[in-house]
Amino acid sequence: MSAKRAAVTSEFDAATQRRVLRYTLGVMTAVLLAAWINWPLAFVAPVFTAKFLLDKSHLHRATLYELLLALIATMAMGLLLSRSITHYPIPLLILVGLVMLWSYYLFSHPKWNLFSTMLLIAVLVLPFMAISNPGISVMLALGLATSGVVAVMVFALMHLVIPEPKQQFAGFAPPAINYSQRWKMAFRAMIVSFPIVCYFFIFQIAEALLTMIFIAILCFMITSEKSVKISMFLIFCNALGGVLAVATYSVLAVVPNLIFYTLLIGLMAISIAKRIYSEPQKAPIYATAFSTVLVLIGSTLMSAGDIESNAILRVGQLVAVSLYMVFVSLFLKSRRWKPLSD
Repeated sequence: MSAKRAAVTSEFDAATQRRVLRYTLGVMTAVLLAAWINWPLAFVAPVFTAKFLLDKSHLHRATLYELLLALIATMAMGLLLSRSITHYPIPLLILVGLVMLWSYYLFSHPKWNLFSTMLLIAVLVLPFMAISNPGISVMLALGLATSGVVAVMVFALMHLVIPEPKQQFAGFAPPAINYSQRWKMAFRAMIVSFPIVCYFFIFQIAEALLTMIFIAILCFMITSEKSVKISMFLIFCNALGGVLAVATYSVLAVVPNLIFYTLLIGLMAISIAKRIYSEPQKAPIYATAFSTVLVLIGSTLMSAGDIESNAILRVGQLVAVSLYMVFVSLFLKSRRWKPLSD
């Protein structure tokens, strides 16, 4: 019995080490490429890569198919927004709202999680930037699509170099909730996110673009029964990620070197990955905090801004996002709206 248990433990340790190594090398590769080439929105590539490596444990054609659809939708949106629609704010906001609603509905299906995430980012970033400069939307769409391609290429490469044991793909799991509940959760997420999205669009607060994206992506998480706890969890994760980012900035200020930057992120990635795979119950905390670090570091370094002030500004914005969601969570919880109740 003890020999059998030891064999299972050994197999688990080997599997964990393989996933930790794959995650670390994948994030390092994406960070190196993003910082070296520095195409528009390049800092998104490491975030996508980390998400793919955690969410999708095996390489199969369905992932590539989903990415292809996301890239086509992103480029089509970029071409549409390069036209005169940006001169009509109300139709533009209606279009943004409808695409957001559809993204929230798709987000609850494991098969379309990647597609909906990329679509949601595209429908926020591209129209927002196209209002002041319609011609830039195509360039940003290309940049976002490039980040997605790089992330999937790194994801595929890591699975080829460090493969999982061969396993027949049994298809995606069905949604955890039914059709009606998915639409109700999508509408609840819209109630939280769309007012603040309209505010940022109308007043063109460029410094808060990342804040708006975080609100939109994380709003779906706070529509569940434990919404207030999840919002408090997000405050903790964002604050933790901000502290790590500021500490990383301080080290990079001493040694501003691309290879050193990549190795430093790799050291952080391997530490985070060990905790993610060895403590599954706390994995969302570590994954969210690390995503915050990647966003803060990547966006600040690639914008050539003042590191410390940008970090403090962005951390403050992320904490403000979480506080806003706590308030709206409490508001929604105190209301019993029949059309949106499960």
